[in-house]
Amino acid sequence: MLSPKIETALNQQVVLEAESSQIYLAMASWAEVEGYEGISNFLFKHSDEERMHMLKLVKFINERGGHGIIPKLAQPPAKYKGIKPLFQMVLDHEIHVSSEINKLVDICLKEKDYTTHNFLQWYVSEQIEEEALARKIMDKLKLIGDDKAGHYLFDRDLSSIAAPAGGGKEGK
Repeated sequence: MLSPKIETALNQQVVLEAESSQIYLAMASWAEVEGYEGISNFLFKHSDEERMHMLKLVKFINERGGHGIIPKLAQPPAKYKGIKPLFQMVLDHEIHVSSEINKLVDICLKEKDYTTHNFLQWYVSEQIEEEALARKIMDKLKLIGDDKAGHYLFDRDLSSIAAPAGGGKEGK
């Protein structure tokens, strides 16, 4: 059984995962309209993965005697200043998500909820992979700079950059 404090904290993480999905969906739509097929496909997939992260949390809350609440979400931005700023936003967002998951783990330890702590270890590992992928993408974009041909090749090759190992697999 979840304590009210843990249930509230988990539901706050549900909000963050849902927002992540919406943000990446908005980014994907922008990239598609701008003609970046590889980037849009990558971000559409990433949006789906974040939604699965949210659903995994909702199901866990419900299975542990709580109530997973589906949040109302604010509309994310519809336009972005370019590829590099967009992926810097992705990296910054993933760092923020990692920080919030760490806070959630800390709450579980303080509350001595080792079942939820164990469940959250999947999210801890996932965030390590998500941050590493976002940093890898930013490193590539820094190498490319403002070169249009480089952006074209980056877009074409983005689909070959592996999604996080936990991405899209069962059990999310």
